Amino acid sequence: MKIFLKFSASIIFCFILLSCSKFSRVEKSKDANYKLLKADEYYAKKSYRNARTLYETLFSSMKGTDKFEDVYYKFAYCYFYEKQYSDAENLFKGYLEVFPNSERAEEVDFMRAFSFYKQSPKLELEQVNTLKSINMMQTFINQHLGSPRVKEATAIIDEGRAKLEMKEAREAQLYYNLGHYRASGIAFNTLLNNYPESLKGDQYKLMVVKSFYKFAKLSISEKQIERFEKVTIEYQDFADRFPESKLLKDAENYSNLSINNIKVLNNEQTSSSARL
Repeated sequence: MKIFLKFSASIIFCFILLSCSKFSRVEKSKDANYKLLKADEYYAKKSYRNARTLYETLFSSMKGTDKFEDVYYKFAYCYFYEKQYSDAENLFKGYLEVFPNSERAEEVDFMRAFSFYKQSPKLELEQVNTLKSINMMQTFINQHLGSPRVKEATAIIDEGRAKLEMKEAREAQLYYNLGHYRASGIAFNTLLNNYPESLKGDQYKLMVVKSFYKFAKLSISEKQIERFEKVTIEYQDFADRFPESKLLKDAENYSNLSINNIKVLNNEQTSSSARL
C-alpha cells in the first residue's frame, strides 16, 4: 500500500510539473494568436488563473484589434469566477468605459452591480457594499427597463434591503437590551420610517412605545409627565398606523399606564402646591 501511495504521489507530482512546464512555454510564447488560443482553451476548461495570466499578457498586443473586446471581457470574468470580486468590479467598470456601445454592455453593467452584491459581508459588519449593490441594481433597472435581468436585480434589491433592515433592527434592540431606552425609542422609530412597508412595522412601533415608557419610568420626577405624554403620543401613532394589529392592545396598556402615572404625578404636584 505504501509503495502504491508513493507511486501515485510521484505520478501526480510529475503531472503537475508537466502541466506547469506546458503553461510556462505558452506564457513565454511570442505568438499572440497562439497564446490567445490557449487562453481561450484554459477559459473554456474553467482554469481561470491560467487564462487570466495569459489574457493579461495579451492586453498590449491585442489593444486596438477586433479581438481586444473579447480578451477584456473574459479577463474580467476570470477575476469574477476566482471570487476576486473587487477586481472584477473594477474591470467590468473599465470594460463599460472602453466599450460603451458593446452588445454586452447590459450584461456587464449587471455584472458590475452583481460584483458588489457578492461582496456583501456578514450582518455584523459594515454594509457599504450591500448599499452599493442596492443603488447600482436600481440604476441598472432604471437604465435597462426591458432587460430580462430586471427580475433578478429587483430580488437582489429586496434581499439587500431586508439585510439592512435586520442589521438596523438588531442595533435598535441592542440599545433596548442595554437599557438605553431613549436611544432605543429613537432607533426603532427611525427603523420604521426607513422601512415603512416592513411586515414587522407594528413590532417596531410597539418597541418605540415600550422604550419611551421605560425611559419615562426611569426619569427624574420633574421630567416624567412630559415623557409619559410622549408615550401616549407614540401609542396614538401606533393606533393610526396599525389599527388592525394584534399588538395594539399591548401598546394601549403602556399608554394607559402612562396616563395613570401622569394623574398620580399631577395629584402629587397639586398636593405639594397646596401644602405650600
